[in-house]
Amino acid sequence: MSYDHDAAITVRREVLGDDHVDRAVAGTTDFTRPFQDYITQAAWGAIWTRDGLDRRTRSAITLALLTVLGCHEELAMHTRAALRNGLSDAEIAEVLLHTAAYAGIPRANTAFAVAEHVLGEAKPR
Repeated sequence: MSYDHDAAITVRREVLGDDHVDRAVAGTTDFTRPFQDYITQAAWGAIWTRDGLDRRTRSAITLALLTVLGCHEELAMHTRAALRNGLSDAEIAEVLLHTAAYAGIPRANTAFAVAEHVLGEAKPR
């Protein structure tokens, strides 16, 4: 799979934030390096850099999928990313509500709790 490494890193930083990416890079070990390389190539290089969907839409899809899969830490990270990509609190709630109808209330219930915590952290104090 061919991809532009610099473009992948740029999008990863724009979506997740420099602090998150810096922590991920700093925490990379010989054991996790292949996985970090794969994430950069597959997710950020091959998917998030594509023109077919805007970042708001990609964020909405990602929130729904992480809700369905019950990936709470990733859901928190991508709730922050969704805000960075321009989704409002109300739009995030709509994505989670929509997911509840198709993926189940228990998963969406937990997703609402995770997202509400993150959204509360994101408010200026």
